[in-house]
Amino acid sequence: MSLSRVENPCFLLFLAVFQAIFILILYRGGASSVFRGFLEAPQPWDYSKTQDVYTNLSLFTRAPNEETMPYCTAQSPIFVGPLTITFNIFPSERMIIQKNPFVRFGGHYSPPHCLARYKSAIIVPHKNQEKHLRHLLYYLHPFLQRQQLHYTIYLIHQAGNAAFNRAKLLNIGVREAMKDEDWDCLLLHDVDLIPENDYNLYVCDDYYPKHIASAIDKFQYSLPYWSFFGGVSALTPEHYMRINGFPNTYWGSHAEDDDIAARPVPLHTRKTWKDDGMNSVEFRVLSRQKHLLYTNITVDIGNAPTLPPQAHRK
Repeated sequence: MSLSRVENPCFLLFLAVFQAIFILILYRGGASSVFRGFLEAPQPWDYSKTQDVYTNLSLFTRAPNEETMPYCTAQSPIFVGPLTITFNIFPSERMIIQKNPFVRFGGHYSPPHCLARYKSAIIVPHKNQEKHLRHLLYYLHPFLQRQQLHYTIYLIHQAGNAAFNRAKLLNIGVREAMKDEDWDCLLLHDVDLIPENDYNLYVCDDYYPKHIASAIDKFQYSLPYWSFFGGVSALTPEHYMRINGFPNTYWGSHAEDDDIAARPVPLHTRKTWKDDGMNSVEFRVLSRQKHLLYTNITVDIGNAPTLPPQAHRK
């Protein structure tokens, strides 16, 4: 017995696909835009034409009624792409404060005109790197505001004379930041990296850790090796706790990036990752201060373990 056209599975499938395409056409603004989107490859950015990071930021003004504020648009209306980055002028803290009037004590910001869709904690470990910090704050605050994010910048400062331990500071930063809010995303950020394109979104992927700094100038804007995960990375709190954070045992090196990129794949990591990380970090908070542009947390993380003397035979 033959099926009618309406009952035929092939016809029903065709009808469903046709309806989906029709809805897409309406959503994208007409058939020409749909097919243009299908056929055209994305164009490379022209970094010979850059815009100031503060361009059009003044368009974001305070809403007259905060109780009826809409959600922010899925894509910011003031994106420009490539940004002008220069270190010829050393910005004063007063200059940065004046150019970012909606940033509140603690380096906290919420869009004044809409309800943010994402909440991101920016965690920056450092040790006596004030010059880098000043440049970072000058560019990072407006960069994040352009993306209409709700965010706070945390500076995790290592006190003492021990070798720098970036990984341990990141674990501490995550622990301290999570005391303040239920963040959607944790941005683990080197102090000496400045984002160059405002389309590089500082938000997390729901399913996988995300490498934000995959193109850096000192590496000719390509990965130095395939598993490189350093510079700036984004993980949800769930991702971070699932891998037990960073290892605490790397002093004075960036090998922790390779470790966390592979957790729990490599042999040495598989043996230690459950015992070396967020669940074993030891530290003492010396001070926690809210400044106008950031929250500064100074910590004592102890000293690197002394290695036993190596035996020699002549």
